[in-house]
Amino acid sequence: MTTKMRSEIAEQPAALRATLDALLPRVAEVERLAGQTRQLLFIARGTSDNAAVYGRYLAEAHTGRLSTLAAPSIATTYRRKLDLDGVLAVALSQSGRTEEIVETLAWAKDCGARTVAITNGGEQSPLAQAADLALCTLAGEEKAVPATKTYTTQLAALAVLGLGLGADVNPADLQRVPDAVEKLIAEPGALEEVVEGLADKPGVVVSGRGLAFSTALELALKLKEACYLHAMGLSYADLLHGPIAVVDADTPALLVASGEGPTLAGTVALAERVTGAGASAFTVGGGTALSAVSTAALNGPDLPEWIAPLGLIVPGQLLTEALARRLGIDPDAPRGLNKVTQTD
Repeated sequence: MTTKMRSEIAEQPAALRATLDALLPRVAEVERLAGQTRQLLFIARGTSDNAAVYGRYLAEAHTGRLSTLAAPSIATTYRRKLDLDGVLAVALSQSGRTEEIVETLAWAKDCGARTVAITNGGEQSPLAQAADLALCTLAGEEKAVPATKTYTTQLAALAVLGLGLGADVNPADLQRVPDAVEKLIAEPGALEEVVEGLADKPGVVVSGRGLAFSTALELALKLKEACYLHAMGLSYADLLHGPIAVVDADTPALLVASGEGPTLAGTVALAERVTGAGASAFTVGGGTALSAVSTAALNGPDLPEWIAPLGLIVPGQLLTEALARRLGIDPDAPRGLNKVTQTD
């Protein structure tokens, strides 16, 4: 049986091509709006919040702009007005209909921020209508509850946002993303081995650092919502500050890294520490340096670090879908979840 989730994973190369074709010509619009600001505030929940973590690292590491993640309750529950003059508020919602996110973006504008919406909900969605500028992704309808193509196209929109902010990267790298994702779908690596390695485990620690941290958080969320695993998503720096004590024969580590960049060496060292302690270290990406010290490895994309997260999550999505089926769970409709979640 082919699940909706598996079909939507396969649709990502086309969704990414369509989204990039639509948004890359709008870099100048982002540049004009961002020129009136000095720092960023990302507004999101759930999977979109994990995408926002990528946006934060991209903005700080490659544009030199201070960035932070919003606490929407400040706007919606505490109703506290802040001075957001000089802030570019970026709200992310796949549906564009999450009331809390729409309300928080409107609050940010009322507090003096310039505003951007990133959504798959279209120009007429409430979030797009509330923003000064809407970057609408073209993932098409997503029917499975776990977000796949709407997440990767959000990352693509954030990469375009980064270009508009003046990121010190090669814009041509983005054109390589759809093909890299297509290759990962066809050749994910030791997928069955990792599935079997997790099938009888109650939990897993998922870790990465820097730009790959967003992937670790998103993969942990997917394993929680679709496989009911106790999956803990952590920066490996935070993991080493105590939580590594939970990694043992019954709680493996799942480590994520791009094939280059300043965090790769630390991820390799962590894998060696995990396996040296008798636990399993499953890995995603990191090239031969990381796969050589892993228990079993999933492939990563042949992409530079700044856009590697657009591909790194894909083997994790395939893992989630396959593991859910292995556990007898329908990954399209996890218990207790709806496609659009409303929070106060």
